[in-house]
Formats: sequence, C-alpha cells, structure tokens
Amino acid sequence: MTPSSVTLVEVGPRDGLQNEAVPVSAAQKIELVHRLQAAGCREIEVTSFVSPKWVPQMADNAEVMAGIVRQPGVRYSVLTPNMKGLEAALASRPDEIVVFGAASEAFSQRNINCSIAESIERFRPVVAAAHAAGVKVRSALSCAVGCPYQGEVSADEVERVVLLFQDIGVDHCGIADTIGVGTPGRVVAAMERALKHFPAAEVSGHFHDTYGQALANIHACLALGVHVFDTSIAGLGGCPYAKGATGNVATEDVVFMLHGMGITTGIDLDALVDAGAYISGVLGRAPVSRAGKALLARRRQAVEVAA
Repeated sequence: MTPSSVTLVEVGPRDGLQNEAVPVSAAQKIELVHRLQAAGCREIEVTSFVSPKWVPQMADNAEVMAGIVRQPGVRYSVLTPNMKGLEAALASRPDEIVVFGAASEAFSQRNINCSIAESIERFRPVVAAAHAAGVKVRSALSCAVGCPYQGEVSADEVERVVLLFQDIGVDHCGIADTIGVGTPGRVVAAMERALKHFPAAEVSGHFHDTYGQALANIHACLALGVHVFDTSIAGLGGCPYAKGATGNVATEDVVFMLHGMGITTGIDLDALVDAGAYISGVLGRAPVSRAGKALLARRRQAVEVAA
C-alpha cells in the first residue's frame, strides 16, 4: 500500500514561526513562502488569523497574504479559530482554512475552558461559511496519541473527535501528535480510526519529533496508504510542552527519506535546503533538520576541496 507519491503540507510559515521567539518581519515571511514554492512546495500553511494578543508573531497575517506572489497549482491555507478570524481570513483569499480540536478532554478544558464537543461545535458556522465562500476546510486533531495533562490518549478518544469533525462537515482530517510522544504502533492505531471515516486522500499526519519518532511514524503511516503529511522547513517551531525539545518534523528530513524510498514529492531538496538555511539565518540559529545540516556541510566541503 506504500504510495508512489506523497504530498507535504509545509506548515513552517505558520505553525513553525508562531512558536519562535525571534520576531520575523512580513517581508521575511513572504520571502520564505516564495522560496518554498520555488522549491516545489504545493501546499503551504501561510499564517493564522488569531488575536495578536495571543500570537503576536502572526499579527501581520493580512500583510503577508497580500504580499505573496501566488503560483498556479499552489494551495495557500490559513488557520482560523472562530468566525471573526474567518471573516478576516476570507478577505485575504485563502484556498483553504484550518480548524482544530483536541482528542483529550483535559487539554480542551485546560486550554480553552470548554469540552471537546463544545469546542468543535463552535466551528460549525465557520465550516459552513467557508464552504459558502468556496473554501476547503482542513481539520487538525491535536494530542491524538498523548496529552501533556492527561497522558496517553486512546484510539477510541481519537475516533470520537474524528466523528465530531465529520459531523460539522470538514473536508479533511489531520491526526496530530502535538507533543511528539507517539511511536509507530500508537500512531497507526489513531490513524486507522480516521481512515474509517475519511478517504486516504483526506487524512494526514502531523508529527512532532520531540522523542525522535517522527520519521518512523511517517513510515508506518505510509504502509496504511496515507500520503499527506505536515512538515516544517528547518524544523521550525519548538514543542511548548517540552522546553528546549525539537518540535515539528523538518521538511528536509522527510523529503530525504521519501526520495530515498523512491517516493516522489515534487520538491527540489537542494532548493529546500536553501530555504531552510535562509529562515534559520533570519532566526540566528542553525537548521534543526539533520538532512539540511548534512547537505550544507557537504556543500562547504566541496567548496573547500575545489579551492
């Protein structure tokens, strides 16, 4: 069932940068998106329309969306937490919006002071309004295998929220290991519940690499026929529940693995490494990506030998 091609949803400009403490200008974010699409990324999560009080890094959302030179065949998505966010987002002409919910009741209560069912129900008018505007809706189910407050999350809990998302009419269901504690067996158990209710083309995996398991988890999902995954350029974004730990899996690492398996992505790895080096320079640090660091070192070595 291993797919011959995989679609990567590049979430670095949004999910990655919003967790970075170093301010990044709108011009730098736009440049990052341009570099990513030039490298062949065809699904890019650009920004989020949330209150700047809570996520100051995304306060320039409209400016960034307006500044992007859009390429045909590229889907630009934004996160919208509520109707107010959706209304602002629609003015920027996104191709897709993202709504989110948790598989853990403890996480939902601790973070937004309401039950999972109540949180998902709040998205019902958002989904309806997005569809009325001709915009696709992708859902993200966080804490699908583990929660920082509850601990382990069962596959039954995951399926319950998958069904809630299906009921409000989302087009796509993303399964997210938010704190990176998932291992292949647990991730497969959660993913299988999503695949019971959504076609494989509309199910995706979002894995953090906190414990170094992200590539193994992606590999396990490939065997299920899952062929859409969220990744973050240069490994942007830490894990807020494990200080100092790696967050999102690096796009460069995933592309290197997939290409090594003979799976096509449509992405130019060298150009991707350049994009990772660019944004890492903006942030004043080395890329988190192991493949990115190795390929940059190989380039430097080649230059030294040539000299």
